[in-house]
Amino acid sequence: MTEEKLDSHEEGIEIPFDQINPDTLQNMIREFVTREWADLGDSDCTLQDKVTQVLRQLETHGAKVVYDVTTETWNIVAA
Repeated sequence: MTEEKLDSHEEGIEIPFDQINPDTLQNMIREFVTREWADLGDSDCTLQDKVTQVLRQLETHGAKVVYDVTTETWNIVAA
């Protein structure tokens, strides 16, 4: 996943990914990948490959989970 795909301009409360229930985090990442990569047609990467890439970015602090209290939504953005 390229950093361009992550919206680094979104602001909100950062939620440490390691404090999110692992099953919930997996579901969040799957939803994010499905939403953000829907139009890319990446036939070489499986859904799990994409989830792994996003999780790796969270682990290396290349991305973060943020919660927007105004819209009551979350997103994964470039760190």
